[in-house]
Amino acid sequence: MKKRKILFLGESYRADAITWINGLREYGDFEIICWELKTPSTTLLNRILRIAEFNLAYFKIKKIIKDEKPDMVIAERTTSYGFLAGISGIQPSAIAQQGITDLWPTDSILLSLKILIQNYAFSKATLIHAWGPAMTISMAKAKVDMNKVMVLPKGINLEKFSAGNAALPTKIHAIVTRSLLPEYSHDIILKAFEIVNQSGIDFVLTIIGDGRKFPCINALTKKLKIADKVVFTGRISNTELPELLKKSNFYISMPTTEGVSASLFEAMACQAYPIVTDIVGNQSWIKHRANGQLVAVNDYKMLAEEIIWAFNNIKYRENAIHHNRLLVESKANYQTNMKAIAQKYHELITAHSLNK
Repeated sequence: MKKRKILFLGESYRADAITWINGLREYGDFEIICWELKTPSTTLLNRILRIAEFNLAYFKIKKIIKDEKPDMVIAERTTSYGFLAGISGIQPSAIAQQGITDLWPTDSILLSLKILIQNYAFSKATLIHAWGPAMTISMAKAKVDMNKVMVLPKGINLEKFSAGNAALPTKIHAIVTRSLLPEYSHDIILKAFEIVNQSGIDFVLTIIGDGRKFPCINALTKKLKIADKVVFTGRISNTELPELLKKSNFYISMPTTEGVSASLFEAMACQAYPIVTDIVGNQSWIKHRANGQLVAVNDYKMLAEEIIWAFNNIKYRENAIHHNRLLVESKANYQTNMKAIAQKYHELITAHSLNK
């Protein structure tokens, strides 16, 4: 039987993309051909160069299609790469929304153009991925044909991210696994732990990853007099992350926006108790003081209060982390979910071939 080819349009180095691509190879036996924009949008000049590269992308993609003859095209995001998937002419096609919305930032001078591009991508797509229920809200507002939407996270490897160290009652071992970027509000987390420290509760706070906010965040630990209790690991390997999660009894994440967080799934799988921001993306998975806690955005005092409450309610926490492990096993199993996604792609390819 001929091996099916998929053209992947997106940043193939990203962790989410790697999960998607590897899952299709492993569970769908697909050959994946990747193409992405090479210019990073880090400076004004680079953004201008990236737009120029985007304008020439159609011709490069058409050449790949002529040479490789893919059976399907899939694309990260419903704007840039989704638009390119739409104009490629390849059917079937699948596009994936990467956040609660791909129309970001909301105050962009290009917002009206992005809306037009996204609407075109939605209209041309055979299948639209919503990695979680929160993502469907903006799709419905855009009047997407919801019959084309598949609501299913890619999931995580539950063998790799296995159950961890349960409640660890005598001390807080908290972990943060988000990049050191403004939208993840590490300053709010540190200010909350200053209050925890003043309350007399002992803790170790491990912050994983890197990013441009590191100098400010590192300086803040010293200002708040908690530097001796905060560990910065920098970027670590995928093999190290599960072990650190298993040694943690609290997972803290304070993003200002969230679609579906694989980091949250990983923490829940390893039985680190989650305290996260009270936003739609997190509300799909966490119910306040049922299986975790939800904290208002940028409210470090509330975060401190919730951390202290959870620490003092050990039995509740033990029940919550047991529930969370079962939840990710049933809803976010990488093996199960990627098999379903790969099977859907095979069905779309077969249907399209029969209708030619």
